[in-house]
This record gives sequence, C-alpha cells and structure tokens, in this order.
Amino acid sequence: MLASSVEDPGAMPPGDGSVPPGKPMSLGQKVVDKGAQMMQTLKPIKQMSQHVCTFALYSHDMSRQIETHHYVTRLNQDFLQCAVYDSDDPTARLIGIEYIVSDTIFQTLEPEEQKLWHSHAYEVTAGLWVNPGVPEAIQRPELRNFAQTYGKFWCTWQVDRGDRLPLGPPALMMSPQVVNMGKVMPELVTKRDEKYKISSEELILSRADLADGTAPETVVVSNADYWMQSGKGFAIDVDFTDM
Repeated sequence: MLASSVEDPGAMPPGDGSVPPGKPMSLGQKVVDKGAQMMQTLKPIKQMSQHVCTFALYSHDMSRQIETHHYVTRLNQDFLQCAVYDSDDPTARLIGIEYIVSDTIFQTLEPEEQKLWHSHAYEVTAGLWVNPGVPEAIQRPELRNFAQTYGKFWCTWQVDRGDRLPLGPPALMMSPQVVNMGKVMPELVTKRDEKYKISSEELILSRADLADGTAPETVVVSNADYWMQSGKGFAIDVDFTDM
C-alpha cells in the first residue's frame, strides 16, 4: 500500500512557510501571465456562471468539516461541473471538483456508483447552500432545481489538516444532513453567515417548500448518502498494480 486518503501526510515539503511553498511571483511572470490572459480565450473558465458557498464533510471522518466555494459550469440542464476552492479570495486554493446531476440521471446509475454520491435537498432547505451576493428571490428557481440534484465531490487538497501541497489520494466528500454526524458545526455556519451578512435561520423559513417533501430526513432515495443507511464511509487507497 502506498497511501490512503485517511493518512496524515507526514513532514511537509521545504519552503518559506507560504502556502503552497514557493517564491513570490516575479514581475516578469506577472507580465507573461497578464499577456496570455489577454490573448487567450479561456473559454471553459468563462462558462463558470455561479458561485455557491456551502459545506462538506469527509466521508472517512465526518467530524472534519470545511466551508467550500463551488464555481459552477452548467453543461446542460441535467449536468453541472464545479471547480471547488477553499475560499473566494484571489489567492484561494483549488481543493477539488464536484459533478452534479439531476435526479433523472442519478436514477440511471448503478447502485454501487450511487453510493459515491450525496443529495443536496437538505443543504438547500437548511440555508447552507447560498449564492453570495445574489438576492434570495433571484436564486429561488435555481435553488428549487438544486434541491433535486446529487453531487460527487472529490477533495484533492486537504487544507484543513495543514497540507501545504495536494498530498496523497483524493478524499470523497459528503453533504451535510440533519442527522447526528451529518450536522454542520454551528460555529462554521455562524462564521460564514457573518462574512456574507446573511441569516441561515431566515433562509430555513423562506425555503421550507423547496424540497417538496423529498428532504433526506424524511425519505431515503436510492443509495445516495449511503453512510446514513450503512454507518460506513469511504477511504481511498493507492496500491500497486501490474501494468
């Protein structure tokens, strides 16, 4: 066995203490980057149309919870892809990717594949899923759509444990839920709400009808949120294989 998503990375790589380790960007490099930015189309990035702030829990240790920032590209009405960052700052670190599918697509997946996915209904109705800066009235139609979707989120950089580089294999992430281990720590929500000057409690009241009775606390849908049925999470191991 080479590595596991549950293992600490050990000694950090040498550097000047910045995250990640490395020298400050030179003036020459900034000029090169700015020139490339002006001359290239960057078409995939320009298709990102939404910023969603929410929370995620590690499948192998749900006491580890992080605030996440998803920059969303919609490829069609049933499939979205997200670049996930640890903040919305200019220096934010890219910590993973999430794919989001509609219920229509999710129901076509094999049962074993469904176990890797999580539902979004509770995130939406609990006021955890927000589009910072966008008025709630404008968000509402999209929130109703998101409440009926499922996500598969791979975290590639475990910054919450102090990793200064993306180390080891990716970790599978789960969505917040209303039961025991799935509850988000109140201090995380309070910190996020204060930053964006919102009230999750008020959002809960205004979004009560959005899930249309399909919230995970009332209905178990297929094999999504599998930990709720089995009490088991997923850890990713790297192993040798014959070529």
